[in-house]
Amino acid sequence: MNTISCRNIVKKFGDYTALNNVSVDVPKGTVFGLLGPNGAGKTTLIRIINQITIPDSGEVFFDELPLRPDDVYRIGYLPEERGLYKKMKVGDQAMYLARLKGLGSAEAMKELKKWFVKFGIQAWWDKKVEELSKGMAQKIQFITTVLHRPELLILDEPFSGFDPINVQLIRNEILSMKSEGATIILSTHNMESVEEMCDNIALINKSNLVVTGGVEQIRKEHGKNQVELIYRADSPADFRTECFTVSSDGEFKGNRKAVFDVADGTPSAKVLEDILASGTDVVSFRELIPSMNDIFIKLVKGEGK
Repeated sequence: MNTISCRNIVKKFGDYTALNNVSVDVPKGTVFGLLGPNGAGKTTLIRIINQITIPDSGEVFFDELPLRPDDVYRIGYLPEERGLYKKMKVGDQAMYLARLKGLGSAEAMKELKKWFVKFGIQAWWDKKVEELSKGMAQKIQFITTVLHRPELLILDEPFSGFDPINVQLIRNEILSMKSEGATIILSTHNMESVEEMCDNIALINKSNLVVTGGVEQIRKEHGKNQVELIYRADSPADFRTECFTVSSDGEFKGNRKAVFDVADGTPSAKVLEDILASGTDVVSFRELIPSMNDIFIKLVKGEGK
């Protein structure tokens, strides 16, 4: 089942087409990466799901039903553009945003205190927003985005402004919410986070959907059926076999590194078996699967069609 299904979405602003017949499915209970370069159309799609913008044509479904105005209360949205009232006290600001999400005063206070302790910012409750660092303000906005336990979280560059420790803190909270059944749409340029967190992705470029599907399946589909071997420089290296051909072989940090083009249908275990049979002293052996960063660059440049 899909939490969100976008069908043939078209959105134009004057003569500019922001989204051109884009269809994506966001499976329930997953982290879904929405990727693309700046200006690709990601934010427009997010705004349509949030009903901030209306598509010119196409439909959006929430839990298999047409999107309704009241569905906004089932969504938590952290936009890339941050906005807090600078002159308000942090606690007052957080309470105000919590009440907008439909929480009563007592429930809002209870939940906010819990989150402030978890994030180690309880001492900032009576400080003014303008006194916060960028990362601290980001924590406040993240808290108020997830406070009402939405079924769908839409996070646009949620790691911006954070140091590595706090990036990991936010990642852990996102994955915890996923484990509790929430669906997360993650829009980010951080490909490391995509590989670590996302189950599925959609890549939009120049208003068009370029690729969508499972992260690991996409990585394998864009691989070149190669393996990498690092071996001791003083060991035998007789690589004559029908299973693979040597693409490269050279010095590597006191050892040697070889890359093999593997014959179609040959399992990696067979390749390793032939290498070991030659008496080669293996340091490491791995299948070469391209990173999401490599795939992103290739597809955006139009080299992977």
